[in-house]
Amino acid sequence: MTTFSALTTVMGEDHAKAIAMALEQLEPLPVGVGVFEIEDDSGLWEIGAYYLEAPNAALLDMVAQVFGARSFAISDIPDIDWVAKVRRELAPVEAGRFYVFGSHDAAAANVARAAGRVTLQIEATVAFGTGHHGTTLGCLRAFDQLFEAGLRPKNVADIGCGTAVLALAAAAVLPDAQVVASDIDQVAVDVALANAAINGLSARIECMEAAGFAHPRLQQAAPYDLIFANILKGPLVELAPDMARHCALGGRLILSGLLVVQAESIIAAYLAQGFVLDSRMDLGEWSALVLIKK
Repeated sequence: MTTFSALTTVMGEDHAKAIAMALEQLEPLPVGVGVFEIEDDSGLWEIGAYYLEAPNAALLDMVAQVFGARSFAISDIPDIDWVAKVRRELAPVEAGRFYVFGSHDAAAANVARAAGRVTLQIEATVAFGTGHHGTTLGCLRAFDQLFEAGLRPKNVADIGCGTAVLALAAAAVLPDAQVVASDIDQVAVDVALANAAINGLSARIECMEAAGFAHPRLQQAAPYDLIFANILKGPLVELAPDMARHCALGGRLILSGLLVVQAESIIAAYLAQGFVLDSRMDLGEWSALVLIKK
């Protein structure tokens, strides 16, 4: 069955929410409407609506004009099993000692494992983090470099873990470390637990649903000497004080989910909390930061 999408952008959150409300009053009714801030410091917001039948382009354009938004871009979405498609097309990811693969590349992973690589099976799912995205890849490379330099953290947290690929990487090479992972989405937590089982690491990692550090277990396990947070600029800035409270002196943060143009503002937020920048890695339009709590 073909479905349809209608997308536009507008300046400001108030106008974006007003457009979303207007779309929900028009025929045909959308089956879903989303409002998202574009994470590039432009002030633009994206509004997306999804339909089971073709939307009325003229009505959508009238709404856009009223609120000063761009004309809606309407597209039909073919009925494709996107997870299956992604699984077929994603090649394994190599990040230093780490080799991240899907089940369709098991033979290649066996070769990598025989060569001494640390292999992690992560399936393409609704949770974020297969290792291919610049943010996840940057975090894996940053961790690999710290490990190569001799870092052996004993207490690790992965905040906003998605598939838990970062937590699993830590658990795989740090047999004596305590590793906890959290996500605000229970679906992601379930995916993380499944990936831990697939990789034989269920006994090495705890996964829980939580926003930031808002879970008794996360607070009990602190302070951490390594914290991963591959999320977005807004949550990273909001979490800076909590990161400082839960990170041990001399502990490190590996942060990503941020664009290159956002890196300086993220760094400033963490310098204000007593961290210093250890390294920065830019991969295309994305950055990964390593900070140390002094």
